[in-house]
Amino acid sequence: MIQWPCLLKLEGDDELIYLASEPHFFMESRDLIWSDDDVVVDSVGACFTLCASSSDSSPDAVALQKCNQTVSLEEVTQLIQAHEFCLAEMCLTKIQFPSIFAAITSLSFER
Repeated sequence: MIQWPCLLKLEGDDELIYLASEPHFFMESRDLIWSDDDVVVDSVGACFTLCASSSDSSPDAVALQKCNQTVSLEEVTQLIQAHEFCLAEMCLTKIQFPSIFAAITSLSFER
């Protein structure tokens, strides 16, 4: 089961999208042009791929499917450092977190 909040990492883009909850994911994905290489990382480091939803009548509906990949706190921190580098607002060496949950939650303050 997915542990919210999560982050969405789009293929080929260092900017991350903070996802507070499942409804927020559906709202963000409504107009998203997604790829098979996009990944959602939850608060414990579990990874989910985006796929077409079979339960919705809308042809553009997106669902999350758990994959075998997990990420470490170090990997999530590196993703956030790359994200912050794109924004050019923070010293990258100061970006450290005690947990994956804390790392992902830090993105909520950008909204």
